[in-house]
Amino acid sequence: MELKGKRVLVVGMGKSGLAAARFLRARGAIVTVSDARPSTLLSGPIAELLAMGAAVETGGHGLLTFRRQDLIVVSPGVPMDTPELKQVRALGVEMIGEVELASRFLNGSVVAITGSNGKTTTTSLIGEILRGAGVPTLVGGNIGLPVVEMVAESTDTTWSVLEISSFQLETVETFAPKIAVVLNITPDHLDRHGTFEKYAEAKTRITEMQTPADFLVLNAEDKPTQMVAAKTKAQIFWFSPRRPIKQGAFVHGDSILFLPREGGKAEPVMPVSEIPLVGAHNVENVLAAVCACRLAGVSSEKIREGVRGFKAVDHRLQFVAEVAGVKYYNDSKATNVDATAKALASFEGNVLLILGGKDKGSDYTELNDLLRERVVTVYTIGSAAEKIETQLAGVMTLKHAETLERAVALATEDAKAGDTVLLAPACASFDQFESYEHRGREFVRFVTEIKR
Repeated sequence: MELKGKRVLVVGMGKSGLAAARFLRARGAIVTVSDARPSTLLSGPIAELLAMGAAVETGGHGLLTFRRQDLIVVSPGVPMDTPELKQVRALGVEMIGEVELASRFLNGSVVAITGSNGKTTTTSLIGEILRGAGVPTLVGGNIGLPVVEMVAESTDTTWSVLEISSFQLETVETFAPKIAVVLNITPDHLDRHGTFEKYAEAKTRITEMQTPADFLVLNAEDKPTQMVAAKTKAQIFWFSPRRPIKQGAFVHGDSILFLPREGGKAEPVMPVSEIPLVGAHNVENVLAAVCACRLAGVSSEKIREGVRGFKAVDHRLQFVAEVAGVKYYNDSKATNVDATAKALASFEGNVLLILGGKDKGSDYTELNDLLRERVVTVYTIGSAAEKIETQLAGVMTLKHAETLERAVALATEDAKAGDTVLLAPACASFDQFESYEHRGREFVRFVTEIKR
């Protein structure tokens, strides 16, 4: 793909957009960056862009700006139904995302992981296993490092392990990972995609360009994920914590086994009891990682070593502290109802749960049974608090906390030895925080202050 002299518009001035602009300028493109936010909120990015020779447009998107381009690179946070994008699409201007742009230059092989929940843990785990086995490995995507920033380090022998979101998959065209993993598909981002069907369709795009020489790893216990099997040309490997499967990874008794081919002999990988992560859902994440790493050529012994040495990623059922017999867990990455359900299922009971943030079109009543079984009190925060309180009224004790700091304080006052205070908000963070990481760091800070 030749970029020198091309007029390229980057839409969105976040981490991904800035990385794309740097990448494009380094290859001689004539770059403009457009962001709907006012310039007062973007002084740092604007200064960097001007210094590199890019043009900048803020406070809205100008239709003429969009029409004068040879290529448009859309950041994940920008909806594809933005009016300007819809109009220029009709004019035939090529529109791609940062992942698609990077994939046209990335060397080596790609493992791409998507799913409603577990992406970050599974991506990190696969990366650690590959590195531990001596495989040249890069890790990025939605997990933090933009894919375009991985291009320079990639070689023919590199494995790039990428966490890929539904927003990123909306704008791929030729992206074809050697190994694609779909962990699960449950309702999420309905405020963006509109319907569950459209959201699931976006997830399916991870395998759209795969060939029979590629591999697709699927969850045998998740019905929407099973349906992806009918839409791929890749070789399918399944994983299941409940039953033997024809080809892939599964649990038998207390052991994880891997079956390399249908009709073959299952090979032992490791005891389930050696998994250091909390929660049944993490068994599924490990099974998916077993499949991906075996397909990448890593031995079962090295996989076992990698799993045993792996530590939970920050903000994903992260143990923070124990104060006066009360344990505090940070699951700020639980940004949808299903993720919160998985977090609750990891504890037997006596949970004081912090819920809320920016609503994503979720149905919080799906938590009712788990709330009755395992939760003492729910503390609501953020702009979704009123909706949560309305849907959960009469189910259990609810306390309106408004802010995370207040919720932690109230929960600490109410908790007694043996209880667990859990941040698993089932919502996005953008009403009060910059990101789920920012929300998680603040939770850790509040708990640390209490411990002191």
